[in-house]
Amino acid sequence: MKYVVVLGDGMADWPLEELGGGTPLSCAETPVMDALAAVSEIGTVPTIPEGMAPGSDTANLSVMGYNPKKYYTGRSPLEALSIGVDMKDSDVVYRCNIVTLTEDDVPYEEQTILDHSSDEISTGDADILLKAVARELENDTYRFYTGTNYRHCMIWDKGEVLELTPPHDVLTRKIGEYLPEDPVLRHMQERSYEILKNHPINLERRAKGLNPANSFWFWGAGTKPILTSFEEIYHKKGVMISAVDLLKGIAVGAEMDRVIVEGANGGLNTNYEGKARAAVKALTEDGYDFAYIHVEAPDEMGHQGSIEKKIKSIEYLDGRLIRLVKEGLDASGEDYRMLILPDHPTPIQVRTHVAEPVPYLLYDSTELQEHTWHYNEKEAAQGGVKVAHGWDMMSHLFSK
Repeated sequence: MKYVVVLGDGMADWPLEELGGGTPLSCAETPVMDALAAVSEIGTVPTIPEGMAPGSDTANLSVMGYNPKKYYTGRSPLEALSIGVDMKDSDVVYRCNIVTLTEDDVPYEEQTILDHSSDEISTGDADILLKAVARELENDTYRFYTGTNYRHCMIWDKGEVLELTPPHDVLTRKIGEYLPEDPVLRHMQERSYEILKNHPINLERRAKGLNPANSFWFWGAGTKPILTSFEEIYHKKGVMISAVDLLKGIAVGAEMDRVIVEGANGGLNTNYEGKARAAVKALTEDGYDFAYIHVEAPDEMGHQGSIEKKIKSIEYLDGRLIRLVKEGLDASGEDYRMLILPDHPTPIQVRTHVAEPVPYLLYDSTELQEHTWHYNEKEAAQGGVKVAHGWDMMSHLFSK
């Protein structure tokens, strides 16, 4: 038996008036998922432990079978693992987004945050901008590391874990009340804005009609993580397929292999087909028992507040990835179980994560059921199974 998880990050949503009370998931054209739902178990599962902030860090740890209450030490340390940062026990790691502020003729704290991803800036451009700031600000205490697209890391030697607000939680708001109280962190954010707003890359971006990547934003602090080996817990050899450093970092901590897919970028136009082919190859040719395929696009479109693009991302996930995974595994003759779910909802109305149960679909090629339901939030909640905890899903998937 082979096992696969397809994780549509932030795919779940709330009913929208613009969709006649439907959600992007229920309104998207998803013939593959609907066909699978008719012969599968569907249900809901809460992925965020009570009292913890809803995020892709806690939620994906949960889906992968790690209780965040036990294993979570912060988001950024997991991302630092992915990009090869050698952390000391005394290090504190912060996410360093490169964001878009309004550039109004007002003090820094009066600026408004427009875009947490700077129009999904490329890693190459972001690396140049990060290094331009690091040349002035980096020292033995604070070190900067390039991640992927707008997502980067800052290491604070013998630092403090401070609660800072994620930029995607305060889109369109003035930033003053969300800035770090720590004077050094605040100074570095302010200075990054002064350095970046007229950088040649941003002059070029404005000319192209793109949002400038004009300020650092620190958040997501944590300390060196310690995860138990996935194979030791579940006795399955697993592989992670994701464009996002957070997921790749979880894989490093869990001692899972990673497959880097060319053209996989965490955006709407990621290489869905490449991810599908990589998963099928890993499971049918390379000796893996388990593949975790993570797709960031629905979450990013939720943060952007775009109903049209979120629907499109779900349709791409269905037709360009899940279809190919199913076809490839069916053609191989392997028995398999496939779990499809989001990690958390990212509702269009609020443009950030919420801690609510998510719908899941569990397909078993050896045990086809008979149902009339479709895969969406409402039908999963009304007619499906209710799994108690997100970290129970791996055991549920591996139950046969």
